[in-house]
Amino acid sequence: MEKYEKLEKVGEGTYGKVYKAREKASGNVVALKKTRLEMDEEGVPPTALREVSLLQLLSQSIYIVRLLSVEHVDKVPKAQKASANPLTKPILYLVFEYLDTDLKKFIDSHRKGPNPRPLPPQLVQSFLFQLCKGVAHCHSHGVLHRDLKPQNLLLDQQKGILKIADLGLGRAFTVPLKSYTHEIVTLWYRAPEVLLGSTHYSTGVDIWSVGCIFAEMVKRQALFPGDSEFQQLIHIFKMLGTPTEEQWPGVTSLRDWHVYPRWEPQSLARNVPTLGPDGVDLLSKMLKYNPSERISAKAALDHPYFDSLDKSQF
Repeated sequence: MEKYEKLEKVGEGTYGKVYKAREKASGNVVALKKTRLEMDEEGVPPTALREVSLLQLLSQSIYIVRLLSVEHVDKVPKAQKASANPLTKPILYLVFEYLDTDLKKFIDSHRKGPNPRPLPPQLVQSFLFQLCKGVAHCHSHGVLHRDLKPQNLLLDQQKGILKIADLGLGRAFTVPLKSYTHEIVTLWYRAPEVLLGSTHYSTGVDIWSVGCIFAEMVKRQALFPGDSEFQQLIHIFKMLGTPTEEQWPGVTSLRDWHVYPRWEPQSLARNVPTLGPDGVDLLSKMLKYNPSERISAKAALDHPYFDSLDKSQF
């Protein structure tokens, strides 16, 4: 890692620490993601290699944070530094392009501070289109992100580009309940089938998250801000109505299903009052209870909500 000079720790990703660093040779600023991959005597686990090559393939899309290189470092544990032939512990660093802000910070800057203001509707439209492009790209390669949230969407503000991050090593692990630093991972964007303990889920989990992010860009606050799995479901049911077997066949036999009070669905338009009819229609198609009825990312790109967008720029 002599090639890089660490500038500062910029966060803890779901799977390890992330540093802002400078590549000494080029002067380029990059993000170094240290992964906690315990390697065995054989070297890098094949699952991790598969994931890294998948990340490289996916990052050819402009709407996905680019993986520039992968560095493999042999670290000697402190306790053994003095011994004649210490056992080394290999570590993988993933080197990504560096972007200095994310959608959460961007929304926060429009909600708090000296000059609170809505996000311009054209910008919401543009960011959502790019998010759907990135998600469609992942899904077309059989990859689910499974933890889409505003913190994982990085922005190049100069160019107005949104990029999906933290795709890292998602399939080698299950959906994390706690982050690397043991904080509870936010549940606000988690699809109801995951909250209800379904073990078989598909691309719909990401579309649900996209819908929640869409509403949040418009409202400047989370659509379903639950602080536990139970509370999260209650938030969803109170707004969209308690799901029924007719609406969502099999829902009552999911592992964590209980008998919930019967809430009637509220008007989605009233919950996102500044969104026009086309936007509300697209949002409602993303927030369908039955995962198989949710609009696909690819189909979303052709929705009338995007008709006034100049798509030639993307």
